[in-house]
Amino acid sequence: MNDAKGKAIQIICDEHRVISAVLHGLKYLAREAMDASVKPDFTVFRAMIHYIDEFPERLHHPKEDQHLFARLAARSREALGLVDYLRAEHEMGARLIRNLEHIMLSFEQRWPRGAGEFNGAVQDYADFEWNHMRKEEKELLPLAERHLEADDWEAIAQAFAANTDPIVKATEKEFEKLFSRIASLAPDPIGLGERWKKDTA
Repeated sequence: MNDAKGKAIQIICDEHRVISAVLHGLKYLAREAMDASVKPDFTVFRAMIHYIDEFPERLHHPKEDQHLFARLAARSREALGLVDYLRAEHEMGARLIRNLEHIMLSFEQRWPRGAGEFNGAVQDYADFEWNHMRKEEKELLPLAERHLEADDWEAIAQAFAANTDPIVKATEKEFEKLFSRIASLAPDPIGLGERWKKDTA
């Protein structure tokens, strides 16, 4: 595997792992919130949902669409159907996260009512995203490895690394700070924050 190909694939998979880590934490805390005697810290939910919305939408998915998907579609007719399917899932994911945001806000306003609906929406969204990322890694990337040329991988690696774009690098720093904020707010065992306390009202 040439350096550019290895670098591009590593960055894509690393970004998937970060998204997946936040999804795991969100799923765990949504289940915890089913306990009506423990009031959730909705700041944590807002930060997590903001992260899984903004990071894929502003950085990850646009790079996939504009660089990886576009180059693979140009090189391989075999990949066209899968590329179209994954692009449609990017659009579907954006709609699903809007719905999840609305359900979370409703849950916050009506707590403890709405916990089941929120938990269900979180589980459904997480499963959708995991299936999407799995399809990219297990189906799309092997096609890309077969069909893309060295210059394609150079361009894709450069786009994902964004080493020459100070605006993108600044944006990535914002997400690093947000990820650190999630870790500091989320209660054990997800993060470093205090465990949610029983509601005594």
